[in-house]
Amino acid sequence: MSWLRALKGKGKDTQKQYAPPAGPPPGVDLASPPKWEPAPEQRHTLGLYAEATEDEFESAQQFCAAYPPERPRLLPSEAVERIDAVGCRAWQIELPRTPRFRGDIYNVASDQKGGGGADVVRVVTEAACQDVCLMSDLPILAGLYDVHGKLGVYYEVKVLRMDGLIAIGTTCRPYPAWRLPGWNRLSAGLHLDDLRKFFEDPDGGRDYTPLLTRVVPGDAVGLGYSFALGTMFFTHNGVRLPDAFTGVYLPRAAHDVYAAVGVEGACELEVNFGGDVFRWKEGNEWAWRVEGHVGTLTGGPSGAGDELPSYNEVRGTRIR
Repeated sequence: MSWLRALKGKGKDTQKQYAPPAGPPPGVDLASPPKWEPAPEQRHTLGLYAEATEDEFESAQQFCAAYPPERPRLLPSEAVERIDAVGCRAWQIELPRTPRFRGDIYNVASDQKGGGGADVVRVVTEAACQDVCLMSDLPILAGLYDVHGKLGVYYEVKVLRMDGLIAIGTTCRPYPAWRLPGWNRLSAGLHLDDLRKFFEDPDGGRDYTPLLTRVVPGDAVGLGYSFALGTMFFTHNGVRLPDAFTGVYLPRAAHDVYAAVGVEGACELEVNFGGDVFRWKEGNEWAWRVEGHVGTLTGGPSGAGDELPSYNEVRGTRIR
């Protein structure tokens, strides 16, 4: 139980700076979560540049019917201890076990920080890489953990090369690895080729915002989730864009939500969970960082059956 003692009191000094507001905004009733409604923007039936095959769509439907969403779980003690030791640098991107993925995933770490973990996770794919969804090994939203006064969570993707497609989003497990974020159950995504947003949308997505006209190498695109209303938004080169979805992943206690990055074709990108400085300045504040929420208990310990499997167990048993 050394990890519980180590976590006791963690973040108390900083939490005082980001205490929740005294009450809800004027005209907002927080007694019940807002109901999710389709976004008002124009919906497209076809993708702007490419379309997945009908067989892949049908296979994804069958996959979701056969494998229901996983229940929220507590993290194993080894994961909690790692978060306590290296903070946001504990989050990584899993290497998918599918031949559709052609490329490499590796950590980029600064020797000055020490302690292990990654400043950023670099993903490099080949031209032969097909549509695939890469997921974080740890959730960024964890249903069984309190928010501890935080405003939300945030992560960023820096585009280094995009001779294909990159998407930034979220999803719950299990998710069909051959489907991009936002196409299927409990998944959201912003696709950086056509700049359309998706939430459980297997068609052509919806227009997002005229403030985002193109994404080029060197740009950073971030995803934020606000706890208060279940609102998801995106950022571009440090500028917060309009809310993309409201009322998603509610009730929060019912979901463990993972970062999801979609790739296709020859691409290179860096995923930053907070190990390096975010382009969106507010994301660098404690109120938006993933550590201090995920892995921080307020109640007593749970049985081993409620823990997440270890990383090695996930690598060995993940459904392909």
